[in-house]
Amino acid sequence: MERGSEDWVFMAGQQNLVELFEQALLAVDSLEAERLLTAASHAVLPMQLIDEVIAPALERVGEKWERGTAALSQVYMSGRICERLVDKLLPPESPVRTLRPKLAIVVLEDFHFLGKNLVKSALRASGFDPLDWGHATLEELVNRVRTEAIEVLLISTLMLPSALKIKELRAKLDAAGLAVKLVVGGAPFRFDPQLWREVGADACGQNALEAIEIVRGLLKTAENGKAQA
Repeated sequence: MERGSEDWVFMAGQQNLVELFEQALLAVDSLEAERLLTAASHAVLPMQLIDEVIAPALERVGEKWERGTAALSQVYMSGRICERLVDKLLPPESPVRTLRPKLAIVVLEDFHFLGKNLVKSALRASGFDPLDWGHATLEELVNRVRTEAIEVLLISTLMLPSALKIKELRAKLDAAGLAVKLVVGGAPFRFDPQLWREVGADACGQNALEAIEIVRGLLKTAENGKAQA
């Protein structure tokens, strides 16, 4: 069969499509990745492609990095490629995106950005649109959560003193009546698996892929709550 035909991908099966897409990401071959999705988009909805092809392929790339069989540069470029392709499948103004919870991601009183950027890229590649607040102080966060009506705030820290300030942030948010979910990550939380509970966070992600699953779980919980109301 001609490899370029529109139905070739699904003739090979969904699992094979994920593998082919993963190979294109690892090779940093954006043209091949786009070709695979374009062919598949004639048969399935965009959100299905994101959930059943892009997200699993990104997860595999991340797992390879954790095992030491993929480079961090491959993880980063995979996320960037998928960001661009997701923007084509689901433009920022798409109702599917605008109906999702309002997210923000930030580095709290530290000055490292690699982890935050990886998480942001992975979230965008999965159809979410987190606001990137860069670096912020505790007081700035309380004000921005209020003015921008943030529902989920993802916080990255590098040093323990910054991580401990999340407890104060939680108290200030509660005092202001802001029901925002806090998802934390970074080195202090890897060293102490219980630290996220101690600082009052709602969840902790060890990597970008866990962050995606946490946000999806929060979205599902919110949807179930609305359905029962």
